[in-house]
Amino acid sequence: QQQQQQHHEQNLHPVIADLCYHLSRTSKFSSASHNAAQDHHPVNAVANAVANAHNATPPSKRPALPLPVAAIRVLLNVIRRSRAETMMGLQADLRDASDVMIDFAKRGGPVPVAAATKYLLANRSHIALSSSCELFLNHVTRSSSHLETTTPNFRSQLLERGTRFVEFSLSSRDRISSVASPFVREGTTVLTHGRSKVVEAVLLRAARVEKKRFNVIVLEGRPDAGGAKTAKAYDAAGIPTTVVLDAAMGYVMEKVKVDMVLVGAEGVVENGGVVNKIGTFALGVLAKELGVPFYVAAESYKFTRLYPLNNADLPEMGKLDGGGLAFLDTLSWSVNSSSGAGSGREEKKTEVGEEGVGKAGSLKACADLSPYVVDLAPSVSVGNPPCDFTPAKYITLLFTDLGVLTPSAVSDELIRLYQ
Repeated sequence: QQQQQQHHEQNLHPVIADLCYHLSRTSKFSSASHNAAQDHHPVNAVANAVANAHNATPPSKRPALPLPVAAIRVLLNVIRRSRAETMMGLQADLRDASDVMIDFAKRGGPVPVAAATKYLLANRSHIALSSSCELFLNHVTRSSSHLETTTPNFRSQLLERGTRFVEFSLSSRDRISSVASPFVREGTTVLTHGRSKVVEAVLLRAARVEKKRFNVIVLEGRPDAGGAKTAKAYDAAGIPTTVVLDAAMGYVMEKVKVDMVLVGAEGVVENGGVVNKIGTFALGVLAKELGVPFYVAAESYKFTRLYPLNNADLPEMGKLDGGGLAFLDTLSWSVNSSSGAGSGREEKKTEVGEEGVGKAGSLKACADLSPYVVDLAPSVSVGNPPCDFTPAKYITLLFTDLGVLTPSAVSDELIRLYQ
């Protein structure tokens, strides 16, 4: 297997290999190669200040590099390596590299990176990847007539523009959390869905920096255990957190006084709607019906020139089959593991209170899960759509690095971004 892995890495497309390299690193501003490119073209003072503050954080505590930003760094390397002698030739090289990454994200494939990144590269994130590549290409090559005509000069100027774009993108979460955290008030209950690093940044700022006390309800869905992973981050920050299956969202929103819903986005489309983890659409409909504000936090590099009217208009996002889904009878496992069956030792019984809120069990306690796996016949089809579309009418506000926006303002911002 190791030889097969090495053979695969050797045959990996150079662009994908570079993407995997950047995804394996933390979100440090300006790698050594980027700093070298900026020696004679320093970024502005604001970007430098943000970069210095970010880099002061120990590497172990820095967040992983977002997929769209990793792709932008790949495109910077394309500019460095390109042998094109004209702007048109360089644009063609950038578009070719973008197409390679987007195609790979759509179809997926074995890559020498962590399992979570494989999920990113084979599921729903190609919308954000596509929009960030398009914005980067537009940003670095627009007004090309103002650039020096000689190859070395225009290449260095493109690198300067591209590096500033990376710095701006990396600081997006900090800017979003600063404009969104005031909406998280003392004593409120916030409901979130899936795992969003931007939403985490908002709530962790409210708890750690602004010292607010509030509760979080995290909806857990298939197949990535994103809600459970998010709950661990909030619990580590001392935020009272409850994990609830996403199928129970209606029950929870009526039973518990939810003050606001806050979700992330894979893409913000031209009509002000959002594409996000499956279940977001149903959550938006419920929030509107129950009069609960529905907020979306998203970086501007996820703004995309798509215009879906409903879920039937969405582009295909990964494989819509049962890949990644397994069916486990956790109730039977819980009962048996509490009596020691299947684990060889006594385990604490899962506690379920009158309100339907219990303590989490642990699959690690069971040595053999096979008795609890539900196998389906090949004649049964399994659907596994990764994302859905939530129309603008269900969204109260969007928190972005461009400021707090109403859904109707998204089209204007898109025009500005592409001017």
